[in-house]
Amino acid sequence: MPDMPESLAPLETAGADPQEVLHRVFGHPGFRGRQEEIVRHVMAGGSGLVLMPTGGGKSLCFQVPALCREGLGIVVSPLIALMEDQVAALRQQGIAAAALHSDLPEEAAREVRRDLARGAVKLLYVSPERLVLEGTLSRLAERRIALFAVDEAHCVSQWGHHFRPEYRGLAVLAERFPGVPRLALTATADPRTVEDIRAQLGLAESPVFRGGFDRPNIRITAAPREQERAQLRAFIKAAGDGTGAGIVYCGTRAKTDQTAEWLRADGHDALSFHAGMEATAKREAHRRFARGDAVIMAATIAFGMGIDRPDVRWVAHLDLPRSPESWYQEIGRAGRDGAPARALLLYGAGDISLARHRIAESPATEEQKRIERARLEAMVSIAEAATCRRRILLRCFGEDGLETCGACDVCLTPPRLFDGTIPAQKLLSAVLRTGRRFGVGHVVDVLRGRMTEKVAQFEHDRLPTFGIGRDVSEQSWRGVARQLVAMGALDVAIENHGELVPTEAARPILKGETKVMLREDALTRPAPRERGGRGAEPAMAGEPLFDALRAWRKREAAEQGVPAYVIFQNDTLAAIAERRPQDEDDLAMIAGVGRSKLERYGDAVLRVVREAG
Repeated sequence: MPDMPESLAPLETAGADPQEVLHRVFGHPGFRGRQEEIVRHVMAGGSGLVLMPTGGGKSLCFQVPALCREGLGIVVSPLIALMEDQVAALRQQGIAAAALHSDLPEEAAREVRRDLARGAVKLLYVSPERLVLEGTLSRLAERRIALFAVDEAHCVSQWGHHFRPEYRGLAVLAERFPGVPRLALTATADPRTVEDIRAQLGLAESPVFRGGFDRPNIRITAAPREQERAQLRAFIKAAGDGTGAGIVYCGTRAKTDQTAEWLRADGHDALSFHAGMEATAKREAHRRFARGDAVIMAATIAFGMGIDRPDVRWVAHLDLPRSPESWYQEIGRAGRDGAPARALLLYGAGDISLARHRIAESPATEEQKRIERARLEAMVSIAEAATCRRRILLRCFGEDGLETCGACDVCLTPPRLFDGTIPAQKLLSAVLRTGRRFGVGHVVDVLRGRMTEKVAQFEHDRLPTFGIGRDVSEQSWRGVARQLVAMGALDVAIENHGELVPTEAARPILKGETKVMLREDALTRPAPRERGGRGAEPAMAGEPLFDALRAWRKREAAEQGVPAYVIFQNDTLAAIAERRPQDEDDLAMIAGVGRSKLERYGDAVLRVVREAG
């Protein structure tokens, strides 16, 4: 972990005004949204739960009061990489920060403990496993504690989609440190998870600060997975600008490796990341991603929390996520800098049925299964939506009121619905008449009247449904089947060979008692118009001074062994390139340039500006 600059002593901030610390230390002209309200609440000794979208500034809500209050600020963080990146960023600001976790060499851990004993650490990041050890709690009880911040607080909840049992032990904080403010923070929690977090951390009587979950700078697209590689290639071409990174989430480890392999064959700098990799390989992949390279990370959800990089320009899912909360958190890794970003969701009928099967076969309680089924169905409704996808997503978090977002594929190109009762009846009838023994490919062959070897073998050309759908394309029939699976009229026998199986919901459709409205297959529609979301303008890629500043930042970060964005974020470099400061006074007026960074990098930045003319 890089040391603090030798020219800077740890900042004296205890007792200072939060607004002054925000400007002097972090270089921000003012608080955003509910940040100041939260900071003042904690400064007064209050506890609470903060719900704020990724990139919304959650960290400042505990970093600023931790600096302003007397004592040591304790931050509970779930991942080592996340701790190290945040500590590195704080040290760049001149803040005495340190981390304690299981991967820390013993000598380094002893040094951190010595610094703690002599009061040389102001912010300590610690894993939940390390914090709840009796030895750690006893040592902390002897110190003055400014606050406890529980980051990624959804891990506390038994309902959370990243449930970690170690987080449940944090209930001890309310018992052992009753007078110390406790601030729980998360970017993703539905109402049930919110209440569970409050109960577990003793925050039932404390306020909930909701910052809104909308991420309007992320343009959302969902499509049936028909030609996966072609679809992903087209998306990368449209979404990538060559300056940021991208993430491809896959459902299995094998698919992750295969995806990274063919992306490399296409000429991309693509990496794999999943739980089955060696620890050193995972660390190296994360290091390359974090340091600012324009890489594509093909990953399972093991590549999750701990991604603090602000310039991820796109996130693609090649398989259906298990819940809106999971999907929201994963796409939220794009566009943390506020600039336009994109998210793509590809899905198939098999994804839906596989997820339903896994829930049914899991050892969870019936109550938990019911909740997981509800979350899955909410995710399916987003994937097959005929109305604004963002509105449906936000409703999962208790937010409503947005009619159209103008930045999802449904809003940009509204789908046309048609009365699909007759096509649905034809397909269901074909499934029944072929004996519920075949997958969608064979059923479509029967409907379209194709005399394949399998059709001839089972004499399905003699069925009354043979050829009754010749006027409908194979792609469209697959779309009908997928939508019937989504609405629960068909299931897919994942445990066998993917056979289509009608459910009880198919009966009223076949009898004509239920009308079926279907959306036209997404792949038959023209691509959405190019239109940005409501977020910030993109970075100034191609502008000579901006590119020169990025090149300098990359060299500086490589020398220090830290991610590029902890030196300066893209929006700060863009502001420097636009304003072309002539001296340190000019540079100090730019957001993101605090005292520490001005002293450390001011001369170098001004030299780049002068050399660029």
